[in-house]
Amino acid sequence: MAYKRPEPVQVVKQRRDAALSALVHGVPYINFMGIEFDRRGDELTAILPYDDKLIGNPLLPALHGGAISGFMEVAAVIGLGWSVLWDEIERGDLDADEVVQGHMPRLPKTIDFTIDYLRTGLPRDAYARAKVNRSGRRYASVHVEAWQDNRNRIFAQGTGHFLMPPRRDE
Repeated sequence: MAYKRPEPVQVVKQRRDAALSALVHGVPYINFMGIEFDRRGDELTAILPYDDKLIGNPLLPALHGGAISGFMEVAAVIGLGWSVLWDEIERGDLDADEVVQGHMPRLPKTIDFTIDYLRTGLPRDAYARAKVNRSGRRYASVHVEAWQDNRNRIFAQGTGHFLMPPRRDE
């Protein structure tokens, strides 16, 4: 049996980034909000670039609560969806190129999502990270924290429960 050389790391990273980009940009709401994701290994950070359309109270000014909750729910859904996709890609059950070519996996569906607004969302970029607490065949639980200038000073946190899509083999 001939030895097969592993792919260069840069090629693997580019394929993963392209799969993530296809997953994110396949959702119109994410595009409307302008949300992007930064991937470092298997960790995702959601980024909500500041835009005047996100202001709810122009007198303060403060980010609209709906924009904050939508941003955090997107961070949770994409974080959860990516964790499942990442596992499938790593096991070899899914080729990342399939996702790039438009064969999108179904994303988890929100059962409920609860937000705690801890302080005012200022008129600047916001960031969020989702932590998957439990991900089973049918159900998942995710916690999200959002911050702006200081990672240790979160301005909102949320917890969501999600219905997982059927797996490919079901």
